[in-house]
Amino acid sequence: MLKLDDVEPSFAAFVLAHERLRLSELFCQVDLTKTRLRANLAQQLLKLRLAAGVERLVHRQTTYPWFALYANIGYGCPKDMECNVPAIAVTTDMFGRPTRTRPSSSLLKWVGSKYKVAERIASYIPADVGTYYEAFLGSGSVLATVAPAKAVGADSFAPLVEIWQAVKTNPHLVKAWYEDRWVYAMAGDKRERYEEIKASYNTTANAADFLFLSRSCYAGIVRFRKRDGYMSTPVGAHRPIAPRTFAERVDEWSRRIQGTEFLHADYAEVMDRAVAGDFVYCDPPYSHSQSILYGAQDFDLAHLFNVIASCKSRGARVALSIDGTKKSGAKNCEISVPDGLFKQVVSIDLGRSMLRRLQMNGQTLESECVADRLMLTY
Repeated sequence: MLKLDDVEPSFAAFVLAHERLRLSELFCQVDLTKTRLRANLAQQLLKLRLAAGVERLVHRQTTYPWFALYANIGYGCPKDMECNVPAIAVTTDMFGRPTRTRPSSSLLKWVGSKYKVAERIASYIPADVGTYYEAFLGSGSVLATVAPAKAVGADSFAPLVEIWQAVKTNPHLVKAWYEDRWVYAMAGDKRERYEEIKASYNTTANAADFLFLSRSCYAGIVRFRKRDGYMSTPVGAHRPIAPRTFAERVDEWSRRIQGTEFLHADYAEVMDRAVAGDFVYCDPPYSHSQSILYGAQDFDLAHLFNVIASCKSRGARVALSIDGTKKSGAKNCEISVPDGLFKQVVSIDLGRSMLRRLQMNGQTLESECVADRLMLTY
């Protein structure tokens, strides 16, 4: 029997992960013999596989930094090792607080995407959550950054949910959807063929067409007519990323969302599932800037506040991203927030607004920086 204080910090981290202990828990002695053997075997196995150049090795930092997970095996330890590894791509700092890393690149171009600030938002999400809920899924950037072991991601837009379901369960199909349309568009006049694909989508809304349109439309800003859901966004001037690059992104994102169930559902229906110990992240359409986008015209913020209050009363923690400032802080977005609903508010700098770029016909955006408010019930 050795005292935990007698071992090096990296091995102490391994013990904490393997024994599922927290730094705040009181303990004086742990039988470290078997655990040290397991740690040494894991480290040696990693060195051997690195030396052999194992195909598709994916090094991902977990609670103990030097351990690796392998894409060809899946989440968990190598089959000849038995240990408990969290399915979250997360490291801990010296105080045991979680740090999370966003995917290397975004998967979907989406107005209001939180990809650039996902790590900062995720830093406010507790580590000790039961089920993670994301009720306005969109680009899924915060979800993929947290990479929870158990989660529910939902959206009221069916083609978007179909994309996420396929990324999780059939990534090869998603790659084929994109490649087929990319090859077709690049083989002729891009604008004309983009319009053909858009016409196909507007005839029958579907995930395959929408996937390519979202990556190739102007600034990723998908606009719909309220009366019939017609997508009106023109083609972007940029060249959509190559299928090989997109395929690499699909693989990375698919690994990160394996613990998530994706639902086509209203946000209230999904949030009503949250119970004590669960966590809900909300990123709804913004009333001051996004009311014309992706069918958001009927969104009712007051109703969302009521749903959040209900979650809070059941013991679930909620974080809400909402309008903050426009024009470098020169304009405050006035929102009526119920007293006492949130315990703290954090300002999240988003940089320049791509939506304003569309509205200003491509003019410079030096004065068009925006900020969000991240509102927390805890």
